[in-house]
This record gives sequence, structure tokens and C-alpha cells, in this order.
Amino acid sequence: MSGRYWGWFFAILLLVGCGPRADVSVPEAPVVEPMPDGGVVGEGRELYDRYCKLCHAEGGKGYASDDANQLSNSEFLSSASDGFLMIAIDQGRPGTPMAAYGKRFGGPLSHEEEVKLVLYLRSLQTVAPVALDPGPVRGDIDAGAQVFAERCASCHGGRAEGDSALSLANPVFLMSASDGYLRHAIRRGRSGTPMPAFEGELAPKAIDDVTAFLRSLTRNVPTAPRGELPPTFESAVINPGGPNPEFPPLREGRYVPAEAVKDALAKGAKMVILDARPTSEWLNSHIPGALPVPYYDPERMSAKLPQDGTWILAYCGCPHAASGRVMDSLRGRGFQNTAVIDEGIFEWIRRGYPLTYGTSPTVGAPR
Repeated sequence: MSGRYWGWFFAILLLVGCGPRADVSVPEAPVVEPMPDGGVVGEGRELYDRYCKLCHAEGGKGYASDDANQLSNSEFLSSASDGFLMIAIDQGRPGTPMAAYGKRFGGPLSHEEEVKLVLYLRSLQTVAPVALDPGPVRGDIDAGAQVFAERCASCHGGRAEGDSALSLANPVFLMSASDGYLRHAIRRGRSGTPMPAFEGELAPKAIDDVTAFLRSLTRNVPTAPRGELPPTFESAVINPGGPNPEFPPLREGRYVPAEAVKDALAKGAKMVILDARPTSEWLNSHIPGALPVPYYDPERMSAKLPQDGTWILAYCGCPHAASGRVMDSLRGRGFQNTAVIDEGIFEWIRRGYPLTYGTSPTVGAPR
């Protein structure tokens, strides 16, 4: 990496290294000039293909899984700062399928690798950056809530928690998105996606009101709870002396209902459960006894898991993409009795099924 990029690199490290504050937006960082193919951008593309393409699709086209947004979108890239992109990769979007990929949160990426990913995303940008309004938006929160309910909630959820579109109430998103970024996104939309441009549809005041409403949703950024250490592969089998579970026929030959898994665990059935999300998400919460086996590194587990017919289940938040990749990897290596927990972890949580927690992000994955 040349000197001018190292200078920017360390500036980003300082930005991301600061403790997040829910009441402060991240200042706009300078746009990084794309580098020639085959250099750092090429390395960033390799990282993207390993960690991001599963959900965000080839070249950032989006919507490959779980409505993951279009990262190559011109309105998005021209208005998102480098700091915004970096924090999204590093800290993720807690409570959504977008995990934290930074090592300090339990993910796989170093700071330098995150920078390479940002540089690759910048290489997809085809239009000049826009100048966002730098000042805070002055709007009517109550009026904005009404407009949001009428025009936005059908996609973004009644409480902006996300539905078919991303969560706008996410604490990390709001911590890193400036008022100017939010207002620009509402005005210009995202061409080629379901997000329309509201400029001309809504009066400028109404756009300011919605922006003010979204900003009012800002809350503290959660931290990973502390609890048990990651288990080793040698202790992967849950209830090793228990009976085999009696699952119904798998849907499409792949999916087992979450309720059936919960009932089998309550009966002390013998099984292995793999959490296919990045370890940062396992640290936040997971099914009791689940082993963190991220979707981007399934090969390392095959030599250490039982091949005696013990049921091996996988789950993720997508709810099928990451866990499906892990299950297919196991089936390709001859493992029998494998399945994906159909509804995924977020439905498991919504139903109030048993959960437990990990420990500090420095622990890492199982040996």
C-alpha cells in the first residue's frame, strides 16, 4: 500500500478505534481514489467474495440473501463516507443478519483487511461523491413519525426495525449516519432497488421531519455480553448419552422446524448444533450448546465432527444462506443426518426459545 493510502488507513483506524457514542454522527471522511486492479482492490475483492458475496451478491449487486442491500448502488456509494463503510463492516448491524466482522468484536477481519474491503467497494463507485448538508436537520419528530408510518413502515417496519428493507433504527447505523446522509437517502432513494426517491413526492419539510424522527430513534450501541467460553470440537455433541432425536421429515430434504429442535433439546436428545454466523454473533447470543462454525470456514470442522450418524444441525440469521452453505459442505464430505434449522436464530429468539451467551470478543473460534 503506497504512502498516501497508509495515511488514510491510519486516519480510519483512529476513527474506528474511538468508542462509539450514540449522540454523535461520524464526520464525512475523504473519498479514497480507486487503485488499479490486482493491487489492494484485488485483495479487497477476494475478501468480499469470501465474506460478503453470499448475501450481497457478485459485485455488490445485492439481494442474494435476506434482502441484503445493494452495495454497488450509485446513490449509496456517492453519499456514504469511508468511515460509514468501515464502521458497517467492523461493527455490523446488531440484531440483524449483518454481523460484526471486525476482530475486536469476534469477527475474522483485521483493520487492514477492512480497509481493503472499503477500497474494493470504492472501486465499484461510478459517480462523483455528493456534498451532503453538514448541519443537523431541524424537523418535527411527531410529524415525521406520521409520515414514516404512512410512507416508509411497509418496508422498514412500524418501528423502523426493518422488514423487507433494512433497519433504520439500528444503533450502529444511526451512530454512523449523518443527518445529511439520512436526508439525501430519503430525497434520492436508491435507483434500481425498491427504495424510491421521495423528492417531489414529499415536501422538503416532510423529508426533514422524517429525518428528525429517525434521528430520535438513536440509542446506545450494545456491547457483546460475557458468559461461557466457546466449546471445543471434542465437546460438540450435546447430550452425548441421550437418545437420537425424532424429527419430522425434512422440508425439501433440508429443513427441520425450530420447534422440533427445541422439543428434542428439552428431551435430552443427542445432536450437534452449528452456529454458521461469524463468531461475533455467537458471542451475542446462541442456542445452548451450539458450536461457532462460521460459513466462510466450514472445512476446518469436518475432521473433528462425529460421522456416526449423529444429527448435525446448522442455523444462521439469513435464515438459510450461511447455514445452508455449512450443511452442503458437510453433506459433500459424506456426513449423514444433516439439516438446517428452518426459521433461523431470529425466529428462535422471537419465540422465546432457550438462549445463552458467549464471552468477550477476544476469545475467538473453537479449536
